Amino acid sequence: MDITLEQPVRARLITADEQELAVPATLRYASADPLAVHMDFPPEASLDGKEVSWTFSRSLLEEGLGQPAGAGDVHLWPCGETRTALELHSRSGMALLQLDTPALRRFLLRTYAVVAAGQEDVSAAVDRGLNALFGTV
Repeated sequence: MDITLEQPVRARLITADEQELAVPATLRYASADPLAVHMDFPPEASLDGKEVSWTFSRSLLEEGLGQPAGAGDVHLWPCGETRTALELHSRSGMALLQLDTPALRRFLLRTYAVVAAGQEDVSAAVDRGLNALFGTV
């Protein structure tokens, strides 16, 4: 049985002049894709007025809660004791967000209650990925 968790999270967008703007966001985890977490932003939070979803590894979230982590488009690092910084890169630019660390930890613990670390069955995800790449060849 597939289980999906969703948890609203308080995010603050850090602007170029170091102001903080509240941005609605939702963390999402699906047991069908056990290695990934998703952060969803509603249309009003994006530049083009469309819903945006960022996907990154659950292990990156865990690592980023304790030390700087990430490569490529997603970076996480502790920012004091109660906040975690999340940096997202795209062709449109970069966004720096701060998130409540206790909320991220609660979400991560909830994901491990659904699929324990090291118990991820990735065969279905691999099959979906191969099918997306090659179709029914």
